[in-house]
Amino acid sequence: MRQPQTNNPLHGITLETIVTSLAEHYGWLELGRIIDIRCFNFDPSVQSSLKFLRKTPWARKKVEELYSHTFKIDGRAIKD
Repeated sequence: MRQPQTNNPLHGITLETIVTSLAEHYGWLELGRIIDIRCFNFDPSVQSSLKFLRKTPWARKKVEELYSHTFKIDGRAIKD
């Protein structure tokens, strides 16, 4: 049985949820301005972003950091 990842505040939040939430919050245009990667700037979609981010650790880290900052994820439970 796996133990909870107490040092990972994003544990349990899928990459798809992160990308979708950021796209809804900022819009693709602003998201591409904040994090200048092709999958956000040219014909953006959740699926193309997921494909790129799963293969590109530095970009995924930037996206996860933006999500954490935007939605104030710091290891405590998210409040609606």
